[in-house]
Formats: sequence, C-alpha cells, structure tokens
Amino acid sequence: MHVRDLPLSSALVAHYEDAGIEELYPPQAAAVEAGVARGDRVVAAIPTASGKTFIAELAMLTADGPGLYIVPLRALAREKYETFDSLPGVDAGISTGDFDTPDEDLGEYDIVVATSEKVDSAIRNGASWVENLACVVVDEVHLLGAPGRGPTLEVTLATLQRRVPNLQVVALSATVDNPEDIASWLDAELVQSMWRPVSLRTGVYCDRTVEFDDGSTLAVDVPTLGPNDDGDTEATVSLVADAIDNGGQCLAFVRSRREAEALAERLADEDIGSAPDLADELEELGGTTTGRRLTDCARTGVGFHHAGLRSAHRMAVENAFREKRLSVICATPTLAAGVNVPARRVVIRDQKRYTGEEMAWIPVLDVHQMCGRAGRPHLDPYGEAVLVGDESTKDDLRVRYVEADAEAIHSQFADPEALRTHVLSVVASDFADSLQGVADVFSATYYAHQNPDGDLTDLVRDIVVELAEMEMLDIEGDGETLSATPLGLQTSRQYISPSSGAAIVDGIRTIEGMADEHVTARTALEVVCDTPDMLDTYLGNRERALMYQYARSHAAEFTTAMGEAESFEKWLTAVKTARILHEWSQGVSIDDLVDQYRIGPGDLESRIERAEWLLGAADALCGVLEVDVPQFREVRALLSP
Repeated sequence: MHVRDLPLSSALVAHYEDAGIEELYPPQAAAVEAGVARGDRVVAAIPTASGKTFIAELAMLTADGPGLYIVPLRALAREKYETFDSLPGVDAGISTGDFDTPDEDLGEYDIVVATSEKVDSAIRNGASWVENLACVVVDEVHLLGAPGRGPTLEVTLATLQRRVPNLQVVALSATVDNPEDIASWLDAELVQSMWRPVSLRTGVYCDRTVEFDDGSTLAVDVPTLGPNDDGDTEATVSLVADAIDNGGQCLAFVRSRREAEALAERLADEDIGSAPDLADELEELGGTTTGRRLTDCARTGVGFHHAGLRSAHRMAVENAFREKRLSVICATPTLAAGVNVPARRVVIRDQKRYTGEEMAWIPVLDVHQMCGRAGRPHLDPYGEAVLVGDESTKDDLRVRYVEADAEAIHSQFADPEALRTHVLSVVASDFADSLQGVADVFSATYYAHQNPDGDLTDLVRDIVVELAEMEMLDIEGDGETLSATPLGLQTSRQYISPSSGAAIVDGIRTIEGMADEHVTARTALEVVCDTPDMLDTYLGNRERALMYQYARSHAAEFTTAMGEAESFEKWLTAVKTARILHEWSQGVSIDDLVDQYRIGPGDLESRIERAEWLLGAADALCGVLEVDVPQFREVRALLSP
C-alpha cells in the first residue's frame, strides 16, 4: 500500500514522499485496513519505530473535524506539536500549561496536542472546544497502568466519549501482554504486530561476550580490570565504544542520576567524539555544577540526561543526539518514555533501581521500551540491545527480559487518592449529581471494563463521605443527591487534589488566627509545600539537624506546630522545599541552591512550577473562604520568571 493510495491531499502526499515515505509499513497498512482513515476506532500495539506517528496523523488528517493528540509528557508534546504543525495545510496548537482555564482558543486549531492532565482540566473548566472534536489519539496508552497518570487518562477518555458520542479514538501502545483488553474497552479494532523497519536483536553480556536472541554472538574487547574497576561499567564503556567505532550512536541506561553522570565522565576519557559547538551552546544556557559537568562531557561527544537537568539542557541533549552531534547519551530510564532519540545500540547496564524502599527489578515493559530505541529507520542497518550481566545473572536476565512478554496493563483507578479526585470532578463538572450517577460515569472506565462484577457504587460510597468531611461535597439522603460545595468547585477547577485542597484550607484557617506580623512568605510556602500535590524533596541525614533548627527559628511563621505534625519527617521535608523556594524568591542563585541543598536544577524548576500553581490555587480558595492572604499572590509573583 502506497501513500498515494490514501485519502490525502496532493500537498500531503508530496510532503510524505519528500520525506521518503512512499510505501506504508505493514502495521500502518493493517491500521488502514482496520479503518483508521474511515473514522473507525483502532488500537495499534506495535514496536517503537514501526510507524505509530503516521497512523496518528492519518487518523487526524482524514477525520471530519478537529483532532486531539494526548501525550503523557510535556517534552513529547512539544516534539509532536512541531511535527504536526509542519504538515501542509495544518494549523496545530499545543496546551500543557495552566490547569485552571478552558483555553477556548484551542478550538481554532486543526490538531491540538495536550497532556491528559490538561485535557482533564479543560473538561472540568467547561471547555466547549472538546465537543467539536472528531478524533482523539492517545499516545502511550499502556500508561493506563501507571499510578496517578493512569486513572486520569481513564476518566479523560471515558468523559470524552460521553461528551462526543461518535468520537473516533485511536490508541497507540507499546507491545504489552493484553492489548485486546484495551481494544475491547474502547470498542476498537486491534492492530498487533512485532514488525520493525530495522531488525532488532537483543542479548545479554557476560564475560566479554554478548549472546543474542537470534543465536549470534558478539565478542567485546574489555580490558583487564584493575582492583578498583567496576566490571559492569567497563563492559558498558567497551560496548559503547564498539558501537561508535562502527559508525553508530549509543544510548546507555543506568539506575540513577549520579550513575548517569559518572558513566558519562568515564566515557569522556575514551576519546570517542567531539562536539565543541554543542558545549558552547550549553555554556550559553547558564551554569550550575551539573550544567558545567554536562558541558565538559559534551566537548567529547558524550551527554547525560535525567530529570535533575534543567529542561533547556535536556532538550539540547536530545536535539544534539538526533542531529548526530553527540555519540552517546548516558541516561536514566525516563529517557525511554516517549522522547524520540533512537540509536544503533542500546546498553542497559543496570536492571534494578531503588524504589524508595528497596532495590527492585525494572518492569519488563520499561526494559523493552529501552531496547526498542535501538535501530534508526533509514540510518541504521540493524539495532542491538544489550543487557549487562555476569555469570550469576545472565540466565535470569535472558528469561526475565529477553524471552519474556511485557506485563499486562491493569487499571489503577481504585486508588483512594485517584477516586477522591475524580469523584469530586464528575460532581463539580455536573456529569453526575448522585452516588448512582457517579457510578454510571465510572462504568465507562477501564477499571469497570476489567472488573465487570464489581459494584461501583460501593467503590465510591466511602469516598463520597470523605469528600463531605473535607467540605468538598454536600450529601442528601444516602447519596441520592450530591452537589459540590463552593470549596469543592474551586478545588476541582484549580486542578488540585481534594487532599491538597483540604490541607490548604486548614492552612488558611490557621493563618486567620495568626498575628499579622507572623504571616510571611514562609507561611504561604509552608502551606503549599506541605500538600500531596507538591513534589517531594530529598532530605539527607546531614540536613535534618539544620532543617530542624530552621523550623524552630521560624516556628511562629508556620501553620503546623513542630510537635503536632502528623508525620514530622514529611513536614520537615516540606519545610526544606519551602526554604529553597523562599531563598529562590529572594534572589539566591540556582547554583548556590543546587550546591547547598543537593537538589538538581531540573528539580528546582519543577518545584517552582508546582509552587506557582499551588499558590494560585491557595489564593483562589482564599476567595471562597473570604479571607485575604496577600502572601500567596506576592510569593507567586516573585517565583514567576
């Protein structure tokens, strides 16, 4: 099947042919046969690099109205927006920002790219443009199984289908164990394939040899180890150098940020490349210790990538790798989650990571997504993925990751925090006004599909009572009538969780009883940082005494007394976050904050962004309570760039 055979304009056909896309890949042809260009629903569970983006474009370009492309990550949203906006005759828009507006101007675009959270918030705020959609494409739909993000995606899709009954839904997924469940839930045709445009062989390294799943082997020239050498790292260095010597690029995955930087610095000693222009660009982005370390590595053609980097640095690394200015990226597993950075060889040095409680095996799906980055269409003759092991682990790695299928995707919707958020949302948005009505809305979720015998009314009954105790819902009778209170309405519109809303309300009420001179910027920051919606900040053993002293010296400014914190450790962590943000608002440099508080530049960026959002929500809740706390507005203004 050829592009010229499709119902596309001559300008679009020329665009694709100029890009070298003339004949469809088998999975793309299968999607066409399944009706993706006729408005039919399709779930495509196919490997990375096998043409999912073209399937999405075909659906949206042939739909009888605007299209919506839902992504899990902001970085991916920008990448897809640029791709779609370059299509002839297509005007694309992007929305990943404020959560308290309907963004009505999005109705002017042919294609809108947004995160699932942004779409959910737009629906809560009464966005009318949603009702005009003809097609919605969900990228990485297997994230239905992810805590936090999964339930939001479920409710978003369930709500969209209720508001737009004839909506075409196209879901794109990695290869998972139960794609038929997702297709059945969406009433869609399943296109399932293992075909790839570039062949991929996956193997395990042990004792200077890689044994691949196709029966082939690769000898690896690893130098004799010294007494202080790490065998896994030296094997990784040799595997990376070998790929680059043979004209390829490489991705090396490790368990942590520190390990990514350390491996990059080790590779920088190998003289594997040179990128002085990139180093100059990185220097111009501003310097922190982490940024300078990245710059030094980049001069040798080596980069690293993790969430602790500033977003501008991460984007520069991704672009430089795509442009072949970088030979290798040393990364944490998050790089495999959607961003388009394929390489000839992928090396997975670490297969376990710290969960906060223990070292645990990385899920099979995550490893398969890393492996799937190997082999660039039109650039590489093949792709290789190598897991680094030893005599004690090689057999387990082969069985666990090379031979195994990825896990089945199960709904996370029954999580109490997710239920509180979405019960309040459907009532506040007037989608339901009774306990049974809420259950009816939730009957369209993936959870309900996977649990057909479950009683949804029982599932949400206790949640409704909790929301009433939080002053978010009013209940009449035994749930025959539900309505959102003014606090509940504002909490939902601000897109904060009910638990965060209740915590902020408690803080505001405490502030009412405080002496005016004790209510400061620190007060406002402590309130929002001690909510579930604020990201945690690592509190090291050596910092506890210092933070304790800081908390004592500013106790009069805080809404929580030191002896009354429900979890003192959690509260002290919130105090640390508030202290960092306060010092940032007072002009302390990012470099000084990074050095003093052991926080990455990217972590500081994300916490500033969260604080701006939560401070705005707190100010809005003050309006409902008819209390004026100007510090919420003042600190927010100081945090804004």
